[in-house]
Amino acid sequence: MSTALQAAGLAAAGDAGAHRPLIITLFAAFVVATLFITVWAGRQTKDAADFYAGGRQFTGFQNGLAISGDYMSAASFLGIAGAIALFGYDGFLYSIGFLVAWLVALLLVAEPLRNSGRFTMGDVLAYRMRQRPVRTAAGTSTIVVSIFYLLAQMAGAGVLVSLLLGITSDAGKIAIVGLVGVLMVLYVTVGGMKGTTWVQMVKAVLLIAGTLLITFLVLWKFGFDVSALLGAAAEQSGKGAAFLEPGLKYGATGTSKLDFLSLGIALVLGTAGLPHILIRFYTVPTAKAARKSVIWAIGIIGAFYLMTIALGFGAAALVGPEEITASNKAGNTAAPLLALHIGGADTAGGAILLAVISAVAFATILAVVAGLTLASSSSFAHDIYANVIRKGQATEKEEVRAARWATVLIGVVSIALGAMARDLNVAGLVALAFAVAASANLPTILYSLFWRRFTTSGALWSIYGGLAASVVLVLFSPVVSGKPTSMFPSADFAWFPLENPGLVSIPLGFLLGWAGSLLSKDKPDPGKYAELEVKSLTGIGAH
Repeated sequence: MSTALQAAGLAAAGDAGAHRPLIITLFAAFVVATLFITVWAGRQTKDAADFYAGGRQFTGFQNGLAISGDYMSAASFLGIAGAIALFGYDGFLYSIGFLVAWLVALLLVAEPLRNSGRFTMGDVLAYRMRQRPVRTAAGTSTIVVSIFYLLAQMAGAGVLVSLLLGITSDAGKIAIVGLVGVLMVLYVTVGGMKGTTWVQMVKAVLLIAGTLLITFLVLWKFGFDVSALLGAAAEQSGKGAAFLEPGLKYGATGTSKLDFLSLGIALVLGTAGLPHILIRFYTVPTAKAARKSVIWAIGIIGAFYLMTIALGFGAAALVGPEEITASNKAGNTAAPLLALHIGGADTAGGAILLAVISAVAFATILAVVAGLTLASSSSFAHDIYANVIRKGQATEKEEVRAARWATVLIGVVSIALGAMARDLNVAGLVALAFAVAASANLPTILYSLFWRRFTTSGALWSIYGGLAASVVLVLFSPVVSGKPTSMFPSADFAWFPLENPGLVSIPLGFLLGWAGSLLSKDKPDPGKYAELEVKSLTGIGAH
């Protein structure tokens, strides 16, 4: 990107330069407030159940609000708004996929998982299979999926704070990613699940309120005429009527149509395999509360995704694709730039609105990275350290200490990878995490809960096979190399044509789980499966 384009892209943010002290003050106040909540909640964390599951004290509504805060990530707020602003109808497909996915989680996973496990996905698998190998596999998969998801949040944070502070240098953006990593480690190590849950609830309320405000202002600008908004967006986009029709991003070629199918499968099936969503089902006292929390989450998330129409098409109409892509070529700054324009690019109102919306977006990122880091560090400490390395002999205090050290290590890895992914669209990055989760975790969970002939070998084949296939296909896809928008645009080793591996890796994960079970010498224990079936469906004996 040329210097002239970068200057043009930061012009809008630059207009707010006179008000930057105000912006930074509002921004910092929010970070301090969330840290205070974390420290307050952290003082109530007494044992492993508190650290991993918040003491199972949250109601269905509270957990539904926290799930919403966990799920409505930088991909939702920044990535989807950018995708709609640049690709119109095709960008909105992300919103539809993310929402429909919750039906799979509600109907198949939420209640049985809450009844069957204690803290992690590994608890469910280990109930009827050999503990050490399946816990190692579950822990490995959880960490890999979480790191993929963390990439998106780190990339979103770098873009967001760079826009606010007027930072254009790569070194500055990398430093911002590092700051987010440090905050994330603090949230988890100090607050555990209690602190993380309260931050997620506060963030969900703020995100819905901020999105409602922007939606109202955008519709007010167009006389509450949605047709006028869509017409202005189509005209400003330079694409005309094609902007409002399918095919602008996924339809030009046969490959792009397959990419759309792959994306859709990954989005719809991925949620039920995401580690940071799965552990939320353990924070409520009963399976009924877990089911209620998902119903609340569907309502809150559905309302939010409906409003992304105003965010995305509003940004296309009022900001324009040239300014958006000049600021960030993946479109991740569309929502903050819309807030600036709708409030007045050179006024205090615009600066305040930009600061508020950006602070909400940053809170979104912090809450989600805390949830992701907690999921992966919990899986390492509970599954790998306590049950594999220490063979069940670790005390709760040692387990929690291991989780905190794992948090630091995962934070370092996430900072390094997030710095490299800072120019990629965050919605696309999250879709990759969904594909990996649906390929490795979902087949194993469903087989374990509902197929009596499923064995330890089947679980290992499914987890490691689905994980390896999805990660390898991503590494050799256009996401990493071969295109101007790739992670390494100057290199080209992309032999897999699709940007999302779900179309290949998800069926492969299910196939490997089936084949591994039938071809292995392991014999499933019908008694254990009967116990798990009763426990998962009735809650008898659940923790």
